[in-house]
Amino acid sequence: MSRESLGLLLGFVGVCIFAGTLPFTHIAVEHLSPLFVTAGRAAVAGLLALSTLLLLRKRWPSLRQAGALALVALCLVAGFPGFTALAMQSVPASHGGVVLGILPLATSAVSTLIAGERPSPAFWLAALAGAALVVGFTLHEGGGSLGQGDVFLLGAALSSALGYVLSGKLARAGLAGWEVISWVLVVALPVTIPVAVWSMPAELGAIPSWSWISFAYVALMSQYLGFFAWNAGLAIGGIAHVAQVQLLQTFITLLIASILNGEDIALSAWFVAGAVFTLVVLSGRTTVRREKA
Repeated sequence: MSRESLGLLLGFVGVCIFAGTLPFTHIAVEHLSPLFVTAGRAAVAGLLALSTLLLLRKRWPSLRQAGALALVALCLVAGFPGFTALAMQSVPASHGGVVLGILPLATSAVSTLIAGERPSPAFWLAALAGAALVVGFTLHEGGGSLGQGDVFLLGAALSSALGYVLSGKLARAGLAGWEVISWVLVVALPVTIPVAVWSMPAELGAIPSWSWISFAYVALMSQYLGFFAWNAGLAIGGIAHVAQVQLLQTFITLLIASILNGEDIALSAWFVAGAVFTLVVLSGRTTVRREKA
């Protein structure tokens, strides 16, 4: 298997894990505050990450790396989880999944600015076509307008794109993909633990078990384990190429939302999924020049 294929495969594994984030967050915020879900998921994942790093006796990052890790934490520990938790209070998970279809294009755009990647015109044509399909579908489903929840989702997409690119750069510079997200979560612990404790529900037993299960998913899978595969995929296969796999996340989210949240998914969504899948394959065969780490 080529490095590009391996990167795409790892990216797809990460996408499948991330696809459950919105459906499970939607359930969690029904009985838990967005602030607690955001800080709590990061605190739980951070304590697990700290235990893993200490157990494996990993060397602490340099001051330069620590600064980059703090910026990633701002994007992936505060920005994306916070915006999505707020959005899930007012829009269905399936709708959120479609809006976040803009994320691969945003990630590719950011990678050209700060990661030294230079996609070919053919790549941009495929990427723009895929993003246009997803955005057009979003506007069609929303009656041609964007609501407050959509604004939060766009903020989540921008935060995530920047966080992904910075994570990919750290992984390419020597840190393993799992180490990047582990140190990101550890760097954020001095903030996430106090905020999680302060925003914790007064009566933990009054929260339905399904909300806690959903919280556990976003804490362990979305906030931590999913990044093991995703960051490795970005480093191996290239940020711009692997980011396009995330176009498929929209439709995996639709499937999960239909089963988990009982949301009705229009037949047109599956037709768009086929077109997007084709564009992902095409973009994966285009040229992307990468600078040496």
